[in-house]
Order: sequence, then structure tokens, then C-alpha cells
Amino acid sequence: MTRTNPVEAAPVAARLSTLDRFLPVWIIAAMALGLAAGRLVPGLGSALDAVAVQGVSLPIALGLLVMMYPVLAKVRYDRLDSVTADRRLLVISLVLNWVLGPALMFALAWLLLPDLPEYRTGLIIVGLARCIAMVIIWNDLACGDREAAAVLVALNSVFQVIAFAALGWFYLDLLPGWLGLPQATLDVSPWAIAASVLVFLGVPLVAGYLSRLLGERTNGRAWYEARFLPRVGPLALYGLLFTIVVLFALQGDAITSQPLDVARIALPLLAYFAVMWLGSLALARAVGLGYERAATLAFTAAGNNFELAIAVAIATFGVTSGQALAGVVGPLIEVPVLVALVYVSLALRRRWWRATAAR
Repeated sequence: MTRTNPVEAAPVAARLSTLDRFLPVWIIAAMALGLAAGRLVPGLGSALDAVAVQGVSLPIALGLLVMMYPVLAKVRYDRLDSVTADRRLLVISLVLNWVLGPALMFALAWLLLPDLPEYRTGLIIVGLARCIAMVIIWNDLACGDREAAAVLVALNSVFQVIAFAALGWFYLDLLPGWLGLPQATLDVSPWAIAASVLVFLGVPLVAGYLSRLLGERTNGRAWYEARFLPRVGPLALYGLLFTIVVLFALQGDAITSQPLDVARIALPLLAYFAVMWLGSLALARAVGLGYERAATLAFTAAGNNFELAIAVAIATFGVTSGQALAGVVGPLIEVPVLVALVYVSLALRRRWWRATAAR
């Protein structure tokens, strides 16, 4: 995954590797392959889901770890202090992720799915699960700030452990009760969420940190960044594509057998991603953030931790529930939309931030 200079005149696509340049094609193919396999191969979903790690299928867990490691290995950990010192970035990210994001999903779910309580509840759970995994890939593809992404993802992880259950009670039980709306309950342990965070963020984060520490200590930074990182870098997209295939194979039958329900669930998700991403990017530009951190802020605000949302929905409501289906539809919509927003982000970088620099 190649980083580009914002002031270079060459087209972005011309500077991408073949793997990166045709990423939308590979992702659509991976989604189609997974859906077809889940629909046509009897017992495949059960076999893939037979072994789970923190409620997530083991093949998906392995794909997530492979996907996240190369990007976290690229982070320059000696620069993290510059991110943690940026209180403006941290505060805006917390407000977007833990105040505006869940509130927006709650509003959209009730506005667009008033007659479908199971799907509505599932979408609200998706809105509460802030992204700690795939956002790292989207941020890197959009040439965002890797160090800022690492800090914001870690910050989201801490708040996820602390706030997820409390916000679930607020948005599914307390607030609907105040508004005279039907209520639901969410039974989820903060310890289970902490364990999930430890596995899916802690393991690749420690691996990435140790790779840089030992690699630079042994052979120097020049060797590490010029020789080691290009070798492991493609693993991120291979892991992403593998994860997508397995994820959609697990739920291929549910998705393809209920196309109208999927379309209904997709509407609030599309609105959510558009509003959160565009609003976050515009806010970042308005407060004077540079492109790299603005892109990171937008992608961390728009993405959701669908692994956690699906696991919680299945554990609470059952694998065949409407809540679980809503969680599954999340990545079906999120993956192609956020890939498209990577290209929108790169285009806006040349227009918004170059114009700002010219002034």
C-alpha cells in the first residue's frame, strides 16, 4: 500500500500497485465468492463457525490478525507523542465516536425501520460498536496518519470496554422508555468485550511494535522500511480479502435468501456512513486539521466493529435472529462504501487541502 505526497501532480491510480489499484474489483469478487460459497456449499457456514475466538469464527479471527499486523508494523511508535499531544483531535474523535455516532444510528434506525424492531435493534448495536480493525486498512489506503490511527483505535478500544454495555442500556432501554417507544435489553459483559479487544487489537499491536523495535535495533530504520515493510505489506490486503470471503460465506445463505430485508437494512447504513464520514471530514477541515489527520478522523468515526456487533447480536438474540442479520449486513454495506470513500478522500485531498495550502 503506497503512500503519496499531497502535492504531487501525477494521478493517484498511476502510483498504486496493481493490488491496490484494482482493490474494488478484488473486494467485490471476494464478497461474491463468499456469498456463493455460503449459498451453494452445504454445511460450509457451520464448519467455518465451529471454532470461535471471543465469539468470532476462528478463520475470521486469523484473517483480522493477518490484516492488521502489517499496518501496525508500519507505525512509527516514537511519533505517538505528537498525536497524544493533539487534544483537539482526541476530543473531536471521542465526541464523534461515542456521542454523535450512536445517536445518529439510533435516529436513522427508528426513522427508517419503525416497523422492523429486530433489524432496528441490530443496527443500534452496530452503531455502538466503534471500529478497531478494518479502519486501519481504509486509513492506510487513503494515506491517512498511521500514528493517529493507532492512537484513536486504541482510544476507541478503551471506551468500547467501558461504554459499550452502558450505551446499549441507554439506547435500547432507557431512551426508548423516555420517548414512549418499545424497549429492548442487551446482555453483554464488559469483560467479554475487553477480551475481544485484547485479542483483535492487542495481539497485532504488540506484534507490530516488536517488529519495528527489533527490526530497527538489528538492521536499522532504513532496512526496516525499505526491505522488511514492502515484504509484509501485501499481507494486509490478503488478510482483508480472506476475511471478507469467510465472513460472507458464513452468512451467505441468510443474505441471499432475504434480499428485500437486506435492502431495508442497507438504507440507514448508507445514510449513516455518508453523514458520519463527510461530516467528520468537513469538521476536521473546518477546525484546521491537515489532510492526513482529517482522513484518519473521518474513517475512525464512520467505521464500525462489525465483528463485535455480530458476536453480541448472536450471543444475545440467536444466530438466526433479525438482530444478527442486521449485524451481518453491516460489512456487506460498509466494505464497498468505505472503499469508495477512500477514493473520494484522495480526490478531496487534492481539491480541499491543496486549495487551502495555496491560500
